[in-house]
Amino acid sequence: MAPHHPEDVGMKAEKKAEKSPRRAVAAADRTRQPTEVRRRLIVEAAVPLIAERGYASVGVRDVAAAAGVSVGTVTYHFGSVQEILSEAMVLQIERYYTGLSEAADRATSGAEGLRLLVDALFTEDTDRHWRMWFEYWNVGEHHPDPAFARGQDRRYESWHRQIRTLAERAIAEGDLTSADLDGFTVRFAALADGLALQRLRQTPPLTVEDARRHLRHFIETELGRGTGS
Repeated sequence: MAPHHPEDVGMKAEKKAEKSPRRAVAAADRTRQPTEVRRRLIVEAAVPLIAERGYASVGVRDVAAAAGVSVGTVTYHFGSVQEILSEAMVLQIERYYTGLSEAADRATSGAEGLRLLVDALFTEDTDRHWRMWFEYWNVGEHHPDPAFARGQDRRYESWHRQIRTLAERAIAEGDLTSADLDGFTVRFAALADGLALQRLRQTPPLTVEDARRHLRHFIETELGRGTGS
């Protein structure tokens, strides 16, 4: 409901009340999007902005323009641009890793799951994710809300569990061998992050296929028998 204005008191308020059946408030309410829908629209619009410009370079006006809404609409739904950008990063990252999990879950074996994971980590389309990923961790160092850092911890723990589960499955199925699953998991995640950074900086140049090849070689070296190419 719109806030009351000075004219909505005394006699004028009574007159408005008498005419209330003729007002179009109900119709307006029916066409207005629910709060959660509008918030999601704004957050979704912020995702490519962060990937393209970086967290620190995106302002409220940028988000409003990308979402096709007024600045007032944005500030009505969010307390700050930082709140929008934080939600946008979490949304994109969770969406990305959900896709990875679903792909790995469809694998017929742990070794195949690791192959699918490597292939999904590096494609021409994942460069945007990796930009967001590094922004996500950089922002976490200075984020005012402790819940954001806790969310980062849970995200990385979940990512480690996914890697370890696939490797453990491959070993149980006899496709691979290893005596150090925890070490493999840490090193796999660290190598993926390092390759992603090199892929984005291109210093030295790194193609998608070369990034995949390095990870496959790591798996073969760390876990014994190879997972194929």
